[in-house]
Amino acid sequence: MSLDTPKFSDLDALYDEENALVATLMYEDPALFDEEMEKIFKTTWVWVAHESEFPDKGSFKLSQVGQEPVIVVRDRKGKIHCMVNRCRHRAATVCEVKKGKTSSFQCPYHGWGYALDGSLRAVPYPEQYGDDFDKSQHGLLKLRTEAYNGMVFASFNEEIEPLEDFLGPQVRRYIDLFMKQGGGFPVKVLGEHQFAVPMNWKVQLENTTDAYHFPVVHKSFMQTLDGATEDMFDFLDKGVGYVEDLGNGHSVMTMIPELMDLDENLDAPIPDRFAELAQELRDEGYPEEQVKKIVRAVSGAGFNLNLFPNVSFSLAFFRVLTPIAVDRTDIRHIAIGMDGGPAAANQARLRLHEHFQGPMGFGSPDDAEVWERVQRGTRGGDSLPILVNRGLVDEEPGEAGPRGHISAETGMRAAYKMWKRMMSQ
Repeated sequence: MSLDTPKFSDLDALYDEENALVATLMYEDPALFDEEMEKIFKTTWVWVAHESEFPDKGSFKLSQVGQEPVIVVRDRKGKIHCMVNRCRHRAATVCEVKKGKTSSFQCPYHGWGYALDGSLRAVPYPEQYGDDFDKSQHGLLKLRTEAYNGMVFASFNEEIEPLEDFLGPQVRRYIDLFMKQGGGFPVKVLGEHQFAVPMNWKVQLENTTDAYHFPVVHKSFMQTLDGATEDMFDFLDKGVGYVEDLGNGHSVMTMIPELMDLDENLDAPIPDRFAELAQELRDEGYPEEQVKKIVRAVSGAGFNLNLFPNVSFSLAFFRVLTPIAVDRTDIRHIAIGMDGGPAAANQARLRLHEHFQGPMGFGSPDDAEVWERVQRGTRGGDSLPILVNRGLVDEEPGEAGPRGHISAETGMRAAYKMWKRMMSQ
């Protein structure tokens, strides 16, 4: 490390907010990464699950809050809990099954047993602990847990503001719009795929509201589309849409304004690419109005919503990042569909997901390639700052923060502003 390398105490050197410059150190210093895990991921709301992933009493799924392994579970009354997946005795994980249903959790090492709410219920041979051993003080460590419209968040910070306040009214509005992809049915998780990328977590955080890269990185995807769909995704050349800072590090990128609210424009003609699906729905007995609503929902929402620090709602799926090390991030792409909706519609959504975000699709491999190249490029020297200043010249005030051109880096600046605020605590 050179003598003039920015120190962690000099946050202005790490992120120059006025000029929108990010220091290379932000992507590659392990000590800074460790500090981020403490000051950001252990103090704010972190997305951990969608309620459809554990719908029944006793159902659970494993997740992460930063680098901490957690279990998200419904107890016998249906209440949601999020608990650190670590026995209070000798630290062994009490669950290794990714998702399922159970009546309790038991440590495989010495048999300590925990109820669904995390309370310690059984200790083999307890007499050796003495009469004053209080089981109520040795339950699984619980996080504060709240949900909004099916999205479950958890925090180690018991003093944190309520989740709805952290999200704010604008974010809540966009979440509500995104969930209209149920087409009149509840949204549910259909499946997911996971992969690891040798990059810093902030490289991915920057990506979801970055339209500037789309025609370059995703050129091969555009070449697979029919003319009407290609025109719809040509949002950069048309200059439609915007990127807006929604406060608290959150941002939205509106790319296809006509698909913002999936309950609107239902009288528009059904696109040719969905004609076969529409007829199949009619043949199954769905009335025409519902056919139009379902088909419109299948196409996905017309925007990307990025929530600081770890989850985004991207057109038609959830993207979740988990920081593993300073130069490794795990990514989950979660396909969503209609709970109780027609099988044909859910199958169509899965095919669309596979086309772009699936492991053999056109989106994920291309994105992962450039993310990795960004991380490799940071080795080119501390004296070269990373630019996130695109669009500063013509930003305008929005409802919660600045609003910029569809290709502006407004969303990145929103995230780094929040990063700086949290790292200064």
